[in-house]
Amino acid sequence: MQAGVVRSKYCKAFYDCANCQFDRTMTNMADANSSVSEGSNTKGKKDKKIIYWMDKLKELPVSKRPCIHHMKGRMDFRSCSHDYKCINCEFDQYFLDQYTVHATVNPVEVLNIHGFSIPQGYYLHKGHAWVKIEEGKTVRIGLDDFALKVFGPLEHIEAPLIGKQMKQNSSQIIIKRGNLTASLLSPVSGVITDINPNIREDAKSAGKNPYTDGWILRLHSEELKDDIKNLYIADQSEKFIDKEVNLLYSTIEKSGHLLNTDGGYLAENIYGNIPQLGWERLTRLFLRT
Repeated sequence: MQAGVVRSKYCKAFYDCANCQFDRTMTNMADANSSVSEGSNTKGKKDKKIIYWMDKLKELPVSKRPCIHHMKGRMDFRSCSHDYKCINCEFDQYFLDQYTVHATVNPVEVLNIHGFSIPQGYYLHKGHAWVKIEEGKTVRIGLDDFALKVFGPLEHIEAPLIGKQMKQNSSQIIIKRGNLTASLLSPVSGVITDINPNIREDAKSAGKNPYTDGWILRLHSEELKDDIKNLYIADQSEKFIDKEVNLLYSTIEKSGHLLNTDGGYLAENIYGNIPQLGWERLTRLFLRT
């Protein structure tokens, strides 16, 4: 609509053009019109009004061609200087990285399993990443309370850039504590659409609200339906965390460290308090890397 190709049409797909039926229909019509214009389809009927939205905007002077983010209502007018080739635009990467409005993650109900919280309605991965399914095929990913208490407080969490592809069980997210590093397995496959700048700047804050403000990134996942079959949810998550806690207690006892016998729970900074557990051993046992 903003390009002037159609009279009035408001987006109901969160600007997810790749999965929009209306966008596909318009593209097919534009393709057909293009074929008629080029003489490759002499039997077709041409509707001169339906052309590619980018072609329509390119009819304007360069200074008046609106940036995609302006058309989406995210910012004041800014002209496009890259011929609508966003993948090569430094401003597009900068804008998405710094100024995309991050939807607020509402507080979630959590269960307490031996002092470790697990979120209701979220999926858990064997490597202790959580997955929250959002609109369409978008998911939000973070590190669960168990991992943050075992390995935290973290000093850095590094994720691939927006637009990069991640595969389920790939080791592309890096967590750092001092000179120690570990990889976090991706719980699902997809293309990164958003990165949490707050966590990138202050990784320690992930431990405060791991299932809300502590998210690391968002993905658009075309394989979500198949990927979630390999994740835990509800009762499965409870059993998984219970098993992990028992393994943690067993590992601590084998290290020669005496546990409290007053029924209390393990506190935060488990590795920091019991370094003889071994960083590499903990990453192998619990992060599966």
